[in-house]
Amino acid sequence: MRMFKVTACVPSQTRIRTQRELQNTFFTKLVPYDNWFREQQRIMKMGGKIVKVELATGKPGTNTGLL
Repeated sequence: MRMFKVTACVPSQTRIRTQRELQNTFFTKLVPYDNWFREQQRIMKMGGKIVKVELATGKPGTNTGLL
């Protein structure tokens, strides 16, 4: 099964003592080849940035070290 290993950075807003602070959340996930365009649109709509995309093969979770 062909999959993409996607590393992205998404801003998430958290409230700390009535003051807004912007934090970036980095995550890595395996995305099936067929769902790549939908995942890309989702990240962009959230205001995120795709850092790295690799072609991965094998079972989900194996290449990202999540077992």
